[in-house]
Amino acid sequence: MDANIIDKIKKQGLYIASTGQHVGKTTTTLGLFSGLKKRCQTVGYMKPIGQEHVQIKKDVHIDKDVLIFKDHFHLKSGYEEMSPVLIPPGFTRDFLDGKITEYSLCKKITNAAQVLLAQNQVVLFEGTGHCGVGSILNLNNAQVAAHLNIPLILIVPGGLGSSFDELMLNKTLCDAYGVRILGVILNRVLPEKKSMIDHYMQKALSRWKLPILGSIPFDPFLSNPTMRDFEALFETPLKTGESHRLRHFKQIRLVATSVDTYRELILPNQLIITPANREEIILATLAKHWDVKIADPTQDLKAGMILTGDYPPRHYIIEELKKANIPMIYTPFHSHTAMKMITSFTAKIQTEDVEKIKEAIDVVEKHLDFDQIADLLT
Repeated sequence: MDANIIDKIKKQGLYIASTGQHVGKTTTTLGLFSGLKKRCQTVGYMKPIGQEHVQIKKDVHIDKDVLIFKDHFHLKSGYEEMSPVLIPPGFTRDFLDGKITEYSLCKKITNAAQVLLAQNQVVLFEGTGHCGVGSILNLNNAQVAAHLNIPLILIVPGGLGSSFDELMLNKTLCDAYGVRILGVILNRVLPEKKSMIDHYMQKALSRWKLPILGSIPFDPFLSNPTMRDFEALFETPLKTGESHRLRHFKQIRLVATSVDTYRELILPNQLIITPANREEIILATLAKHWDVKIADPTQDLKAGMILTGDYPPRHYIIEELKKANIPMIYTPFHSHTAMKMITSFTAKIQTEDVEKIKEAIDVVEKHLDFDQIADLLT
């Protein structure tokens, strides 16, 4: 049926929202966009209301997710259409003070949507957070979808009870504004529970006659932070190894053992967290790095380090890490605090992280039912 999708969909918008934060809305939208792009003449993208934004040139700011889609898919639409409304600090207060009107925001979004819909066969509108985000502006995701008169797909975490509870809250808001929900996409479903969750979630959804449009297995790589993520988390730049800012790690290890024990457990592709004054641990890591390099000059340990504590690393340690080109961050937090911060941190896809973008597209695209989506869009 894929070959017929192009003829079945006639100028349609599709709103993508999630039931909460960190559900994987952008990664899912990447896969959905890629699949539609292969099946339709042209596909557009818009983030109607953006919160986290980046500056691309003087006096021009756009939502960070817009930059990912525009750069990766080489989209020709203008930034003003793809990112019509941004919410910088103080924006909400200005809105409540009457300095910004609901009408002006709606007009920006409507005008941008009209341009994109005229240019493309399908336009994906990616919401921000759950359906209620933006309510203080009278422009939550359900309201925007209703205003644009387009159907909505909800991204739901891959569980049962709590996932369905969150779905119920979001569906209720959509119902209140008359938004048509096409179906749900389950994301980050544990592979060993996938068949069970798919079966029982579809049973639960049958009361609303909503289909599962995709069930995406959990991929640990997509949740794997890079050194750039840790720069943002600890609010400090890399001190060494800047060329490996986008390095991912298979394992994160807090080192509090003796150096003899540590030497036996050094593995490739580890992020090491240890106090900056544990110089014997740092030097053991460097020695292993050079051992690997000498054995095969094309390889290295692919290590990373977060050095912690009250005292920063000494100059000679920094210089040795620079020679090895090992990415390192120093933070005055103590090691256990740093580890706790990392374990509760959710990594987001960055524009430069091409490896993760490709992985997201590959994993998501093959687990979506594009025939069913096309049927529902007609």
